[in-house]
Amino acid sequence: MREVSPAIVLINVFTVDPANQQRLIEVLTAATETTVNRADGFISATLHRSLDGTKVTMYAQWRSMADYQAMREDPAPRRFFEEALSMATFDPGIYEVVRTFVPDTEGED
Repeated sequence: MREVSPAIVLINVFTVDPANQQRLIEVLTAATETTVNRADGFISATLHRSLDGTKVTMYAQWRSMADYQAMREDPAPRRFFEEALSMATFDPGIYEVVRTFVPDTEGED
């Protein structure tokens, strides 16, 4: 078990037509690489795509809810978010990490 940090986690699941999945990935990548990753409190983000082409999921860690909200109010990433929502719906969730599990290697010789 790893120690839990006080950071928050945002998990956004986007539902998209498979024809638009790659474009959505490009838009979310551009948003993250040009504006979001420069925001105060941004820790990291990981982008996932479903194998069936219907989902794109962003797992992002933020120092605090206030930092995440400040980024959302910043006009710089807004055009990316609007473009993403023009081709997909999304179901956001904000979480705190309760526990992290890693491989148990202590029993190995």
